[in-house]
Amino acid sequence: MKQYSYLALGDSYTIGEQVRIHESFPYQTVQLLRKAGFDFYAPEIVAVTGFTTDELNKLINDTILSPTYDFVSLLIGVNNQYRGRTAENFAAELEVLLKRAIAFAGNKTEHVFVVSIPDWGVTPFAAGCDTKKITAEIDAFNGVCKSVSEQYNIHYIDITFSQRADGHDPVFLAADQLHPSGKEYAKWAALLSEQMITTLQNK
Repeated sequence: MKQYSYLALGDSYTIGEQVRIHESFPYQTVQLLRKAGFDFYAPEIVAVTGFTTDELNKLINDTILSPTYDFVSLLIGVNNQYRGRTAENFAAELEVLLKRAIAFAGNKTEHVFVVSIPDWGVTPFAAGCDTKKITAEIDAFNGVCKSVSEQYNIHYIDITFSQRADGHDPVFLAADQLHPSGKEYAKWAALLSEQMITTLQNK
């Protein structure tokens, strides 16, 4: 049986900040894929809490990775928004990362997944902030994610809609009241693994 590899690129949401590693969405995704009968290695995660698009690009440069992987996911951008960077700047840097993700997937665009940016403005952490402004900016950044994904024929996984609904519920939040809990990541993993299974079945 073929053993599949999965590279997850991103920031704190990819690492699973504040939760145990097996509760992160890349690890939960692999668990679901294994339950579905596909043999997967543990995910390889290249991500750092607080990183922006340019910092992730540099981290990839500084990391010894395999030439190719069977699947690649990319979730990045919240720290660009948090630091007040523009959507235009984000679009240019996201495109660079997406081209690299496609190369890591052996130029198989159907094996690359962009995961939408969560809206931290709905969490208790954002109390006292201009949450309408945060939400509007996250929408703009996710608009970029979606349009660039469509441009390159990449899967776009929208986790923001359900995350916004869960954002005030302690069950779906980590202890810092900002990052998701394993239960929230489970929802993301379900969406991602479903698309990955479809891709494998259509081979």
